[in-house]
Amino acid sequence: MKNENVLSKAQAETIKEVYGIEMWPQEKIERFRATLLSWYDLEKRTLPWRINNDPYRIWVSEIMLQQTRVDTVVPYYLNFMKKFPSIQALAEAEEDTLLKAWEGLGYYSRVRNLQKAAIQISEEYNGEMPRDPKEIIKLKGIGPYTAGAISSMAFGLPEPAVDGNVMRVLSRLFEIDADIAKPGNRKIFEAVMRELIDPYKPGDFNQAFMDLGSSICTPKNYHPELSPIAEFNASYLNGTWERYPVKSKKKKAEPVYYVGALIKNEKNEFLLEKRPANGLLANMWIFPLIKESSVLQEINIKPGKLHLVKSEVKQDQVLSNLLTELNSHYRVEPTLMKQPFDEIVHIFSHLKWFIAVYYGQMSKENIKIPENCRWVHPDDFNDYTFPGPQMKMWQSYLEKMENK
Repeated sequence: MKNENVLSKAQAETIKEVYGIEMWPQEKIERFRATLLSWYDLEKRTLPWRINNDPYRIWVSEIMLQQTRVDTVVPYYLNFMKKFPSIQALAEAEEDTLLKAWEGLGYYSRVRNLQKAAIQISEEYNGEMPRDPKEIIKLKGIGPYTAGAISSMAFGLPEPAVDGNVMRVLSRLFEIDADIAKPGNRKIFEAVMRELIDPYKPGDFNQAFMDLGSSICTPKNYHPELSPIAEFNASYLNGTWERYPVKSKKKKAEPVYYVGALIKNEKNEFLLEKRPANGLLANMWIFPLIKESSVLQEINIKPGKLHLVKSEVKQDQVLSNLLTELNSHYRVEPTLMKQPFDEIVHIFSHLKWFIAVYYGQMSKENIKIPENCRWVHPDDFNDYTFPGPQMKMWQSYLEKMENK
């Protein structure tokens, strides 16, 4: 432990000189720690991964919580831990079983990296999470934040865990002008957090920041006067809190347009296609999707206004184009409804999918479909992993078609 985390004059001067931040004297830091931890002891959330300091449980929860709300994560977490109760179980899991357990959480690279890291731990660390932060961060899918969370919460090491919540709180505490959306600025907040963190309860200290950022010090509807650390908050005391944090606007997701088709055969089975092993939605099952086809040009989609087939559009030509694409890609010739029954919008981190959804039926036994396709009855859908767009398409079908 770095001299019990006592802030030296040299360290304070370095932070001021390099980052322009006036650090508090040691007495104030200690008061801040006591105030924040007292609040956390009274107000901390009861969460299933906080019942002990098992590094595996903490690690899984932190990966799930990336880009995902706590209330969404909890049931997934409980199910995941039941299916894969140990690092070894995770390392040995079949990919289809793993993806199915993650279905609906999105950002599937997270769970794939979880398994890759579990295999690393099994092969390189005798099946146990390494205790050294420098080793933890070598694991697949683990960055500085997750390494800090595991180190502090599982092993009691004074390592900062700096995420968006923490940067927002620190920005307001110290009136930090650094743009929190720029990855290079994370080191500024890590330097400050490293001096603030309580050396005796680093895990609680990091979690207190997270809870504060998600409950009181939120991005919107923020009331600094209600914060347990209001007396330390420079932006509140100086009346500048509305300026912080500084955050540049995120680049808009690129629009991508598809026509999707739910095609049913005489056995009430639907046509599914398995995605390639690499790329977006790798190895997952989808309903047929046609990207940027002539159908879309005919319909003349406009971003954000997917009201697809109007009376002025030549219906026969639209259907003819779609049938051509289905026959070419999937070797099927269904009878299609004249208009799409819904329009689906799904946002990935960098892409925004617009999907016009059609329904069709096969009037006779289908010719041989491609090897990566399969006819599947809805009763068996639970054996297949659907990504978010396909789950939306199916739910829309149930609501708008079967309930007619």
